Amino acid sequence: MQLNYKKLNNPEQANQPNLIILHGLFGMLDNWQTLGRRFAKHFKVYLIDQRNHGKSPHDMDFDYYTMATDLLDFMDEHDLESANIIGHSMGGKTAMQFAVDNSERVSQLIIVDIAPKDYPPGHQNIFDAFFAINLPQLSSRKDADAALSQHIAEIGVRQFLLKNLYRNKEIGHYDWKCNLEIIYRSYTEIINNSLGPYDEYEGATLFVKGANSPRYIEPDKDMDTLQKHFPNMQLQTIANAGHWIHAEQPDAFFEMVMDFLVVE
Repeated sequence: MQLNYKKLNNPEQANQPNLIILHGLFGMLDNWQTLGRRFAKHFKVYLIDQRNHGKSPHDMDFDYYTMATDLLDFMDEHDLESANIIGHSMGGKTAMQFAVDNSERVSQLIIVDIAPKDYPPGHQNIFDAFFAINLPQLSSRKDADAALSQHIAEIGVRQFLLKNLYRNKEIGHYDWKCNLEIIYRSYTEIINNSLGPYDEYEGATLFVKGANSPRYIEPDKDMDTLQKHFPNMQLQTIANAGHWIHAEQPDAFFEMVMDFLVVE
């Protein structure tokens, strides 16, 4: 799996530590470019499209064991002995699976608004919105937004999802960058926890919760689970942020991560 990626770094600093950033469900590396450039003043940043997302290849296999293996192959291919890893939502679950399987390859771990637990289904309106659009008949992005609005009221969510829309020259009409059918078919794998009862990563781990994101990390319910799998963890909350913390409060998120990674 040759994952699509973008490398950002400061050419004046040859020995920057590595930082890998993994996006969430329906996302892509583009979602992290603004923060990636800021991190690139201190790190060699690798923004990655996970399989079935962005410009990375589509494939029938879609689960956290497979995506963790993709990440290991990526690090081997690019001669990355170790890296700090940021994972948001689905990317956070990939990062957690990778860390418990390959602890020696992880310097420090940042998990953004997700926990190692099963989640109830919560994206049906998004799937309904995607599937309601007749791509061969679609004439403009404006029409696509209008169709999405029948299922999704929040304009920010629609704009996020519309980043997946592009003109596919091979088929002659609009298409989705993400592999919608496989994501839908594998949805249960994605919302469920992949970690085994004895899986553990002993390295330094930061869980970041959005204060306005009630369901993804529930401190009263989840702390024992977090500490069981990640005994050297801490949980911090960012005010005035929902699930997309990095987009809603980028300054606070950047400062929190930099403080955790202790970079001058």
